[in-house]
Amino acid sequence: MLSINHLDVRFGEKHLFKDISQRVHAGDRVGLVGVNGAGKSTLLKIMAGVAACDDGVITKSKHFTVGYLPQESSALVSENTLYQEAESAFDEILTLQQEADFLNDQLAVTAKDGLMPREPGMAGAVTEHDSELFTAMIERQGELQHQLEGHDVYTIRARVEKVLLGLGFKQTDMEAPVTSFSGGWVMRLMLAKMLLVSPSLLLLDEPTNHLDLESLTWVEEFFRSCQGAMVIISHDRTFLDKITKTTWELSLGKLSVYKGNYTYYIKEKAERRIIEKGAYDNQQAKIKQTMRFVERFRAKSTKAKQVQSRVKQLEKIDMIELSDDEQQIRFTFPPAPPSGRDVLQIEGLSKSYQGRQVFHDVNLQLQRGDKVAVVGVNGAGKSTLVKIIGGQLEYDAGEIKLGHNVQLSYFGQHQAQELSPTLSALETMALSGADLTVTRTRSLLGAFLFRGEEVDKKVAVLSGGEKSRLALAKMIAKPANLMLLDEPTNHLDISSQEVLQEAMAQYDGCIVVVSHNRYFLDSFVNKVLEVKDGQVALYEGNITEYLHKVGLENEEKKSAGSQTQEFGDDSEVEHSRESKKEKRQQEAMERKERSRKLAPWKKKEEEAERQIASLEVRKEELEVLMADPELYYDEQAWSRTSKEYDQCKSLLERWYSQWEEAQGEIEDIEASFTTP
Repeated sequence: MLSINHLDVRFGEKHLFKDISQRVHAGDRVGLVGVNGAGKSTLLKIMAGVAACDDGVITKSKHFTVGYLPQESSALVSENTLYQEAESAFDEILTLQQEADFLNDQLAVTAKDGLMPREPGMAGAVTEHDSELFTAMIERQGELQHQLEGHDVYTIRARVEKVLLGLGFKQTDMEAPVTSFSGGWVMRLMLAKMLLVSPSLLLLDEPTNHLDLESLTWVEEFFRSCQGAMVIISHDRTFLDKITKTTWELSLGKLSVYKGNYTYYIKEKAERRIIEKGAYDNQQAKIKQTMRFVERFRAKSTKAKQVQSRVKQLEKIDMIELSDDEQQIRFTFPPAPPSGRDVLQIEGLSKSYQGRQVFHDVNLQLQRGDKVAVVGVNGAGKSTLVKIIGGQLEYDAGEIKLGHNVQLSYFGQHQAQELSPTLSALETMALSGADLTVTRTRSLLGAFLFRGEEVDKKVAVLSGGEKSRLALAKMIAKPANLMLLDEPTNHLDISSQEVLQEAMAQYDGCIVVVSHNRYFLDSFVNKVLEVKDGQVALYEGNITEYLHKVGLENEEKKSAGSQTQEFGDDSEVEHSRESKKEKRQQEAMERKERSRKLAPWKKKEEEAERQIASLEVRKEELEVLMADPELYYDEQAWSRTSKEYDQCKSLLERWYSQWEEAQGEIEDIEASFTTP
């Protein structure tokens, strides 16, 4: 068990977090969430013992080991090969095994000769000293066997290779030097070592940042089989939902605990806010009534005792304070300029890099309204393809045609790092090439949380999240109808991702986006472009549907392989054709049935959302009225307003209930059509 006791971290006069306490028990799976800058990484570092706090202490049980994987790591200085470096996770165990093997050899010689082993040329009978040494060796052998129990050292190579291959390395990489790998692959190696060590508690800061979709799926399965505790920071909502069972939220210096995964946390937080607001409103109404009584009868001697009693009641009230909300970005993309039906056409595209062929004879066509997720393993060429389409990179052969009046904008994976550090946020926007007035520029920056004097902050002093927000603001300043985005959610917290996600869902242009964040993509993409082995394949549907189809295809390949052995190649071909035909027919029927079942619940959901929006507006209007002290001097007006307010809350609860019911039915229907 690890215990956090009254931690306090300050930066000057500002508290990053204050007096927070919590415990991690064996087997806990915790998701640590909060907006960028809330202190998540700092808390993880303190728990790992690599950073200090101003006040408080971290304690842990005896034999409770802690492993920490930072979000970014300095270059790994090692002369080892990939396999050797991964195997070094077992150095302590391998050293013990070597000692045990040596002792076993020595004792075997003793048992054979009846004498203690001696140096060459030595002779004589076994002495008392020899006997003591023999006994010591036997005892040490017993200690080593006890320490080695459960470690299964003879399967270490198989375990190391399993983890490395699962994280995307190839068998041919095993003997490659560590220095030959890029930073992203080195982070995968660091994660591999952490998984192999298997400490009592894993502290993981954005462990999925450098993983592609295939490796991410493998890591999820691996984590499910792990026995140790975990505290994970991640901006991948789907990953958190699948792995975590408890959520810690760091917000405005406070740590709140929710007994469920991220989806549960979102729902529970909203419910807590409603309860908190209701209790606050009731308390404020009682306080106003009491104050009205005090003001009305303060001057009357006959009411003096009652007035004093009410005043004392007010003094004893434990005031309810509403939780502050973190600031969130708010924006929508400008309307896309009208374009022709055909937005992009690629014919015979080929590209090689340093003698390695990335693409060969790639063909692709996109139309107005297409929103495409580009997926594939790291190194497959996803970013290269998007750069070529965006005019950022030359290609060897083929043709790329943009449709009529197509205006594209490009957001690169490292766009935030390419901003000029000497410019301010306002100057960066002024040089973006967009035709914006200063007022409109400030408004756009304000939507991305650059407000007041913050627009004059230099890029050099901005955090990673702030740079990403500025880069996004710069991109959307110019209207476009074809957006190319390479990992746009890097360094964005989950709430900011969801705002970007909603903006993309409402955008009426064409989108091509590279991302491994499944939840982010699922709600707005309608096609998936798989980049694999120098070719591309276009799938209809979102990421969940794509993964389902790929799973079915993999099962068919396995089935076809087994049937080839039984029936031969001709049977395999015929079976494959029939399977594909049946699969297409089945998919078409499923889409039609899915739409039929979803339609009535979608309609109910939309109606509930309209009613809730209207009632929320009226509720706020009534709250403004009830906040006016003058209202309480008119009993009829107070009674009428109070009654309407209660009715409004009751209707809101009813519509929220209907909305939740519709949401639940929609989720169940979606799940029934996406579960393999």
